[in-house]
Amino acid sequence: MKKLFATLAVIALLMGNHTLVMAQNTEDAAAVETVATDSAVTDETETVVAEVATEEQTSKDNGLVALHKYMKTKFIEGGAGFMAATLLCLIFGLAISIERIIYLSLSKTNTKALLAKVETALNNGGIEAALEVCRNTRGPVASIFYQGLSRYDEGVDVVEKTVASYGGVQLGLLEKNLTWISLFISLSPSLGFLGTIIGMIEAFDKIQQVGDISATVVAGGIKVALLTTLLGLVIAIILQLFYNYVLTLIEGLVNEMEDSSISLLDLVVRYDAEQRNK
Repeated sequence: MKKLFATLAVIALLMGNHTLVMAQNTEDAAAVETVATDSAVTDETETVVAEVATEEQTSKDNGLVALHKYMKTKFIEGGAGFMAATLLCLIFGLAISIERIIYLSLSKTNTKALLAKVETALNNGGIEAALEVCRNTRGPVASIFYQGLSRYDEGVDVVEKTVASYGGVQLGLLEKNLTWISLFISLSPSLGFLGTIIGMIEAFDKIQQVGDISATVVAGGIKVALLTTLLGLVIAIILQLFYNYVLTLIEGLVNEMEDSSISLLDLVVRYDAEQRNK
């Protein structure tokens, strides 16, 4: 009897192990199938994303090409002569504006640091040391300081007059070529209006030749009139924005020049009083 029970127990144990092995094999197969499915979905997603990115880039490139062709076509339709002359106003105006912006940006100076260096130089080395500091510093403020301090031997009043006079010279340098920008701002819409007038004259000439008012007859002349005016106004707006930005830079520099000049005169007066008391 005991042998029978032992035999049954061994059979049950073997059947349980077999069932467990089968279950593990089933789970491993399911896991492998899941991983394969996930990999396939990931690869498909990456492929779709790459295709979408390629399509977007192609669309952007096609859009740029289409825009370039459109602008080129309208430029030719507007009349090469007047459109080119108006476009030259934009080119020259932008060139001068960019040159002014670079010049004015490089002309900025840390006036507080410069005044501190000049004061230290005056206290330690006198006028010659202060002149050396100004000589090694760029910008209109340092130039004004140098011209004023170089006239110290002639008196404080002469220093004040020199600073005021040379400030006007520096202002002229800051405003250099601004009249050309203003000219191009006025000239570009004027050329556009001139093209408009010529386009209208051409339209009326065609009407006179045909003897009938037709949209087809006058469309070409009116198109030239509108395109030249549009380009002239757009160029004037662009140059006006640059012109106002340049004026803003100049105003900031002029305020720094005025404030620092007053501070310099105070330093010179104190230095002169100290020298007289020695």
